[in-house]
Amino acid sequence: MEDVPAGLAEHPDRLRWNEKYADSSGPSRAHPLAERALSLGMPDGGVLDLASGPSGSALLAAWTGRRVTAVDISEIALARLGAEARRRGLGPLVTLVQADLGAWRPGPDRYALVLCTGFWDRAVFERATGAVLPGGLLAWEAFTEAARRDRPRLPAQWCLRPGEPASLLPDGFTVLDQYDDGGKRRFLARRGD
Repeated sequence: MEDVPAGLAEHPDRLRWNEKYADSSGPSRAHPLAERALSLGMPDGGVLDLASGPSGSALLAAWTGRRVTAVDISEIALARLGAEARRRGLGPLVTLVQADLGAWRPGPDRYALVLCTGFWDRAVFERATGAVLPGGLLAWEAFTEAARRDRPRLPAQWCLRPGEPASLLPDGFTVLDQYDDGGKRRFLARRGD
């Protein structure tokens, strides 16, 4: 990741996440939600990892032979992910996209699994549902409003409201699992054939 896309150079989220990732090293571990989703049956197709960071989940998906598109605003996180993918011989399976998720658009019906952990935006969620292939999975984890009790500076718009994200699913999706743990909600749904 050498060139920062136009419009992101001074983006506050890019600056904040680059600062965070500059102080850490290596890839993150695969998220338990990704592990669960990848253990379930899915159609042929790639994996979209939104707000990926230096994703251990993307590496796990690539290790299973799936093509992965990892999207994040931080070039430091993406560079770390790319380096680790190459080190493991998975580089050809991992595509890195530096973008602001508020502006980036996935293509429709493209991914067997759309994964997002640690990020919430209703418009991004809506676009993500359209990117899931028939028979594919949507896996999401985000803070709930309950998290604001312990983290009062956490903006309300970054938190799931009661019933979300299940209440925002379009017709044709079936919720496979949803539970709250420590101020976060984990969610897994399948799109019907």
